[in-house]
Amino acid sequence: MTLSNYSHTMYRFMAATVLALSLGTIHAQDATNVQNNEAYEPRVGQVGKDVMWVPTPQSLVDQMLKMAAITPEDYLVDLGSGDGRTVITAAQRGTRAHGIEFNPDLVELSRRAAKLAGVSETATFTQGDIFETNFSDATVVTLFLLPELNLQLRPTLLDMKPGTRIVSNSFDMGDWEVDDSAHATTDCTSYCYAYKWIVPAKVAGTWQLDDRVSLTLDQNYQKLTGYLMEDGRRYEIDHAALQGADIAFTANGRQYTGEVSTNQMTGRDQHGNLWTATRMY
Repeated sequence: MTLSNYSHTMYRFMAATVLALSLGTIHAQDATNVQNNEAYEPRVGQVGKDVMWVPTPQSLVDQMLKMAAITPEDYLVDLGSGDGRTVITAAQRGTRAHGIEFNPDLVELSRRAAKLAGVSETATFTQGDIFETNFSDATVVTLFLLPELNLQLRPTLLDMKPGTRIVSNSFDMGDWEVDDSAHATTDCTSYCYAYKWIVPAKVAGTWQLDDRVSLTLDQNYQKLTGYLMEDGRRYEIDHAALQGADIAFTANGRQYTGEVSTNQMTGRDQHGNLWTATRMY
């Protein structure tokens, strides 16, 4: 279910306010437990390094993984993996998944849960800081962090391979507009919204198609504007779309679709004619 922009904004504001107020009233000593204690059970609201721990409802986990369209070929990394339910659920669906969690007790709890679920080989966990851990090989990233943490992570996420799917519980990425959003309505009473982004290729610059044609693109995340120069005449592009490495636009009555690979683009027009472009600068 897609929400209006107003509803999205109000929901994110209220959810962030609740988390921030809770962080200010919970004592850190209540968050500690004996490491590797088999009887350890996390408490909703316990303080972590950057946020308090609130479990993602299972129905939203299912919705997030559905939005990400995970497959056995994917590698999912969950940032701040908590009790491990997102990682374990992904592994149960055949996807190799890994959780990064700062709290060592939660890491051990997750490992035990993965073993009980029979997925310990494909659902793995690391104790560490998400800002100091390399997860650049992930094809799917899931997270449930406060907005300011999402913004800190945003440059790292945008540098990941084009087409990587990012799915967040409840909180957005600032002015990076979502590609999709959804609402979990089953057995979910709080933090029930998910937001998805697809990491776009970096296409800003001037591209040379041939001796007569050049393409100049300006980029704001997945949004494109620009123009085509052909035989000295300028044609503004429209119907531009960028999803991961897939690009499409229309200029001078001609439709272009193609794929971006660093400094090369290759594709076909509406008549099936091959076109290529090289980034000049």
